[in-house]
Amino acid sequence: QAQLRESGGGSVQAGGSLTLSCAGSGYTYRMDCMAWFRQIPGKEREGVAAITFDGNSTYTDSVKGRFTIAQDSAKNTLYLQMNSLKPEDSAMYYCAADRIRRTPCNTETTRGYHAWGQGTQVTVSS
Repeated sequence: QAQLRESGGGSVQAGGSLTLSCAGSGYTYRMDCMAWFRQIPGKEREGVAAITFDGNSTYTDSVKGRFTIAQDSAKNTLYLQMNSLKPEDSAMYYCAADRIRRTPCNTETTRGYHAWGQGTQVTVSS
C-alpha cells in the first residue's frame, strides 16, 4: 500500500552537492524507521543513512560529516543532503521505510523494510 518515490538525483562534479527527496504516499501512519541505501552494478546494496521517527540518525562511516538525513513527517518526505560529493558516491540511491522496526534502525541491513522506492541515480564526476 505504501509507496515511496525518490527524486533529486543527477550528475555533479566532485565536491558538489545534491539533495535527494523521498516522497511517501498511500499511508498516514508513522514509520518507525526510514533509510537511504545505494547500489552500484556488481555490488550489494549499501546502507547510507537511517533515521527513526523521533529523529535519531545513523550514518555509514564513508559519508559521515558529508551527508545529512532529515525528515518532514507532515509532508511524508525524507531527505538526504549530500555535500562534498566524491566519485565513489556514484550509485543508484533508494529510500526505504519500515512500519514496525524489529531490529535497530541503522544502515546494517536491507531486510525488513515495508516499502522501497524505485531509486534515483547519482553520478559524481572527477
